[in-house]
Amino acid sequence: MGTEVEGWCTDEPACESLRAWFEEAEQVCSRFREDSELSRLNRSPHRSVAVSELLYEVLAAADRARESTNGLVDVGVGAGVVEWGYNTTFEKVVALPGPPAPRQTPVWELGSRALNRSPGTLVDLGGIAKGWACDRAVDLGLATVVSAGGDMRSTDPGTTVPIVDPWGNTAVNIQLGAGGLATSSTSRRRWKVGSREVSHVIDPRTMEPIRTPIVSATVVARSAVEAESGTKAVLLHGDDGLAWATEVDWVDLAIVVWQDGSVYATPGTTVAV
Repeated sequence: MGTEVEGWCTDEPACESLRAWFEEAEQVCSRFREDSELSRLNRSPHRSVAVSELLYEVLAAADRARESTNGLVDVGVGAGVVEWGYNTTFEKVVALPGPPAPRQTPVWELGSRALNRSPGTLVDLGGIAKGWACDRAVDLGLATVVSAGGDMRSTDPGTTVPIVDPWGNTAVNIQLGAGGLATSSTSRRRWKVGSREVSHVIDPRTMEPIRTPIVSATVVARSAVEAESGTKAVLLHGDDGLAWATEVDWVDLAIVVWQDGSVYATPGTTVAV
C-alpha cells in the first residue's frame, strides 16, 4: 500500500494475524503489485470484469464514498493518476516534461460481483482501501487501534491522535476515542509536470491534480473509510472544505492547515491538551 501499518494488538499471535490480513488486502487492492487482483482488473481489456468478494466489498465502499461526496471522491481516477506521473511507487516518480492530453471523467458502476466501466477507466483504491482495511482489522478483533498511512480506526476510548502539519509541528491533538480518523496532505507527494508542481490527489471533474489552498486536512467520522472519504472531499472543496464538512451529518469534525500554516476547524471542534 506504499505506507507503514501500526496496530495495537493484545499479543503476538494477534499481531501476526494483523500482518496476514494486510498482506491479503494488499494482494487484492494494491496498484503497485503487478500480480494483485486490482492490477489484473486494470489490465483487462473488458468493460465488465468479475471480481472477488473482497475486492467487491472495497469497491462497494468506494461507491458509497462517491455517493456521499456527490462524486468528488472517485476511485475511477486511476488513469489520471498514472498519466500525470504517479505510475509507480512514489520514490520512483520522476518529473514529466508536460501535462497529458485532457481526459473525460470516468464512468463506472458495480454489477452483480462485477465492475462495469467506460473504456480507459482505471481504478486507484488508494486511501479507500487503507481505511477499509483498518476498519475490517478492528472489526475482526485483530487490534484495538490500527493506523495505515494517515487512516486510523480505534475502539479504545483513550486514543489521542497528534495531527502533525507538513512542517513537522503538532497542529492539534485530537481525542479520537472510538471512531475513525484520516489525514490527507497535498505537500508530501509532489513532483513537477512541466513548470507546475503537482500532488497525487486527482480531481475527477478535471482529471488533473487539484489546486487548493489547503495543505493538510483531517476528518473524524464513525469509521476510517468514512473519514478518508471526508478528508479527500475537504481537500477537493478547497476554500469551501470546512463549510462542506459542517453541512454533512456523517463528518464529526474537520481540521485543515492552510498554506501559511494557519489552522482552522469546523464549529464545535474540541482538541486534547
